Formats: sequence, structure tokens, C-alpha cells
Amino acid sequence: MIFNLSPVLIPRDDDSSDSVNPDPYGYRPTLSICILFISLFGISTLAHFFQAIYHRKWFFLYTAVLAGCMEILGWAGRLWSNINLPNGNAFTMQIVCTIMAPTPLLAANFVILADIIRRLGDRYSRLRPRLYSIIFLSCDIIALAVQGGGGGIASSSEKTDIVNLGSHIMLAGIVFQLVVIICYMVLGAEFFWRFFHNRPFHRQSADFVDFNKASALDGNMKSLIYALMFNTLCLFIRAIYRTIELSDGFDGKIIETQWLFDVFDAAMVVLAMYTYNFVHPGRIFGKDQVNRPLAMSNSDSTGTLNQEQVQLKSFSELQQV
Repeated sequence: MIFNLSPVLIPRDDDSSDSVNPDPYGYRPTLSICILFISLFGISTLAHFFQAIYHRKWFFLYTAVLAGCMEILGWAGRLWSNINLPNGNAFTMQIVCTIMAPTPLLAANFVILADIIRRLGDRYSRLRPRLYSIIFLSCDIIALAVQGGGGGIASSSEKTDIVNLGSHIMLAGIVFQLVVIICYMVLGAEFFWRFFHNRPFHRQSADFVDFNKASALDGNMKSLIYALMFNTLCLFIRAIYRTIELSDGFDGKIIETQWLFDVFDAAMVVLAMYTYNFVHPGRIFGKDQVNRPLAMSNSDSTGTLNQEQVQLKSFSELQQV
């Protein structure tokens, strides 16, 4: 794609579309800040790549690693802008990549919460673990597509109305993602409240095994739960900021204030990325291929484990955590 976002081509004090805006940001991206975040994202992304391979948690390759690569591209665009401020390609590269980048990382949270629910007992959850993956990952893909589509429309024309349409679509993608995060946080909070207060839903749990909570909630599991909460909070703060930023427009005060972007976008995503570097789910759940719902039928002609075997297997796994 050839990036060519019209706000870069339209001067701030002139409505004509045939001259170049020498100041698309309202500031020049600071060289040292650009290098700092490229380095931070590069280190975390490389670490996630090797951690995903080591723990065989393959979904981290297309969530955390993908998010890190997109952030690196976005900050490379800002570095490019520091060297050549009026360059439209650099401006569009950074705005599209930094808006879309955290979306894959958010998908990792959906998978991790579903795995935690499987481990602690889905009778405390309003949704089955599988539905968390299906519903929220689908919403994540939709948000990514809408944000990318908006960026593509905005970069495809130099006409102000087309650019505004693209920016509004990008804003819609961010708002949709914010709503998804809120729903996810509410359902997650409800699960943990029900679990700790022993208020299960009155239904037969597909994954339930009557075990001591202390066995499941060891130090590693507690650390992962806190990491999930902190990661989600960081991405939530970042989504609120980007919603306000895009609502204010490309010439708004917020998008023209560099420290706001550095703190409420870049720093939040860095914290979210490094959270799973230090508390990696692979240490708790093991390999992807064994971290799946167990077959729960009492008997199966194909050799599926019966209920008693499943309970013994699940309890044994919990004791090994």
C-alpha cells in the first residue's frame, strides 16, 4: 500500500489540497523517544517469539509477536517523520500501525481468560470457555478489519471528505474495540467474584472437578490472574485515549500533544507487552495441544476418557501447576 493520508497534504491554515503540510503532527516526533520505543518493542517482541516457541504457545506468535511487529513499524514511521516531517507515507504508516497494533495483543487476553476459566471451573462463568474465544476473537477480528479499512480509505485519496470518512471508520473500530473490552472486563470480573465467593451458576459444569481451591490458586495462577488484569487495564486506558484522540480530529489539541501519545498509547502497550514476558502463560498452562477442554463423555467407542478418568487427569494436572 502506498500511504498518502490527506491531512498531511492539507495545510492547517489552508483548505486547499494541492500543497504539503509541513507539520502534520503539530510537533516533530522526538528522536530519542522514537529510538526508545522501537528498542522496547523490539526486545519484548523478540522475547515473545522465543517464549512462544519454548513453551509451545503458538497463539502468542500471532497475538503478542504480531502486535509487537506492528508497533515497531508504527514507531519506525515516527522516526521517519523525525527525519522528514512532511512525508505523508511516514505519517500514515505510524497512525495506522499504532492504532491497529494492540488489537492482536488483546486477543491473547481472551484466550488466557478462557484457559483460566477451564482451570478454575466454568460453572462460575456466565459463558462457556469456548464461547469466550469464539465471541471475543471474532469481535477482535472485526475491530482490526474496521480499523484497517478506515486507514486504507483515508490513505487512498487526497480529498478531505474521503479522509474524514476513513478517520471516522477508524474511530468506529476503536469505539467498537472499547465496548468489547468493557464487556470482556465485566464478564471476567463476574467470573472471579463468583469463584472467590463460591457463587456458581446452577448448571452442570463440563469441566468441573471438585478440588481444593488452594490447589488451583497457587502462586503461579495468582500471578497470571493479576497479570491478565493489569494487561487488560493498560489496553483499556489506551483504547479510551485513542477514542478521545480520534474524536478530537487530526487537527485537535490531543493528537498534537506528543507526551499524551507517549504516555497513554505507547507506554500502556509497552507495559501490556512486558507483563506477559515476565508472567508467561506457558509456565502455568503448558503446551497449546494439551491445554484444551477435555472430552467429558462417560463412554466413547473411539476411546475418549470417561468421567472418572477425566476427573483424575484434571486433578493431577492441577496438582502439578
